[in-house]
Amino acid sequence: MKMNLATWGNSLHSGEKTYPIVAQRGRWFAFSGLLMAVSISLLLVIGLNPGIDFRGGSEFIISGVENQDTSIALDEVAAVAPEQAARVTTLGSTDIRVQLGTVTIQEGQVLRDNLATAYGVGADAVSSSQIGPTWGADVSRNALQGLAIFLLLVSGVMAVYFRAWRMAVAALVALAHDLLFTIGIYAAVGFEVTPASVIGFLTILGYSLYDTVVVFDKVRENTSGLLQQRRFTYAELANLAINQTLVRSINTSVVALLPVSAILFIGALLFGAGTLKDIALALFVGMAVGTYSSIFVATPLEVALRRREKRIVEHTEAVMEARASGEADVVVAEDGSVKVGALTAGRHQGVKAQPRRKRRT
Repeated sequence: MKMNLATWGNSLHSGEKTYPIVAQRGRWFAFSGLLMAVSISLLLVIGLNPGIDFRGGSEFIISGVENQDTSIALDEVAAVAPEQAARVTTLGSTDIRVQLGTVTIQEGQVLRDNLATAYGVGADAVSSSQIGPTWGADVSRNALQGLAIFLLLVSGVMAVYFRAWRMAVAALVALAHDLLFTIGIYAAVGFEVTPASVIGFLTILGYSLYDTVVVFDKVRENTSGLLQQRRFTYAELANLAINQTLVRSINTSVVALLPVSAILFIGALLFGAGTLKDIALALFVGMAVGTYSSIFVATPLEVALRRREKRIVEHTEAVMEARASGEADVVVAEDGSVKVGALTAGRHQGVKAQPRRKRRT
C-alpha cells in the first residue's frame, strides 16, 4: 500500500510510524564529526578565497562588451603590470570584471585605456576603483562583532524561553556546525568570500536557528508532563517531537531552496550573474545543512546533554521498571522500539466518543 505525503505525515505525528533518530544519535554525531573534520581540513589546506573587499587592490568593470573573452583582459594586465596576478570574471552577458593588486595611478589609467581599446568600448564604459586593505579589515571586524553579538543574544533568549541551558548549548553547536560546513564548501569550490557572502553566512544562522527552535518547542510541549507519567522516557518523547516536525522541516526546506537554487544554478552558473553566486551558495548550502542539523544534531545533542540529569535518570529508571512489571501500557514495534503516542488497538471509542445530538421533535 502506497503512502502519500499527507498519510506519512499523519503517521509520524500520531506515532504510528517512528524513525529512531535520537536512539541512533551516535551515528549522526559520527557523520557530523566527519563533515567538520573535512571542512577544517579544507580550510587549513586550501583556505578561503577572499574577495578584493577583504584583501584590497584595484578593480575594473568593462560594461557593454560583445566579446567576453577573459584572456584579452589577462593579456592587457600582463602588459601593464606583469607582477600582478589578475582575476577576471564575467558578469551577466555584457560585463567583465578585472581584479588585481594595488597599482599606481599611472598604471591604472593606462590599463583602463588599454582595456577599453581591447574590448572595443569607450573609455567611459570602463570604471575603476581602488580598495584599501583597511576597509576589508573593518568589514571583517564588523562581521565578527555582529556574529558574536548574534550568538550572545541567541544564547540568552533561548535559555530564558526554554528555561534550559542545554537547549541553548545544543542550538549553538548546531549553528557552529552549519557555519563551519558552509565555509568549508566555500574553500572546496574556491568561490570568493565577499561582504555578500558574509551576509549569507549570517542569514543561514537565522534560518538554522528558526528550524531548531521549532523542533525544540515541540520537545518542550511533549515533555511538559514528563514526571507525571511512566509510559515514555524523555528521549522517546524528544524523538517523537523530531518525527512530528519532520514533514514540516522538509516542506519548509524545499520551498526555501527552490528560489535559492534558481539564483545559484540558473542565474549565477548558467547565465554568469557573478554578483549573485557569492550569497546564493551560502544560502543554498546553509539552508540544506541547517535542516539536517536541526533534525540530526540539535535535538539528539540536547538529549545527550540531559541524559545524566538526576531527575531524567530517575524517571527513565522508573519507566523501565514499569515496563518490566507490565504496568506501562506501551506498543512495541517489530524492531523493539516503543511507539510513542500510538493508539493501542481496542482503546479508541470511535463514534461512542462523539457528543450526542438531541433529536428534533
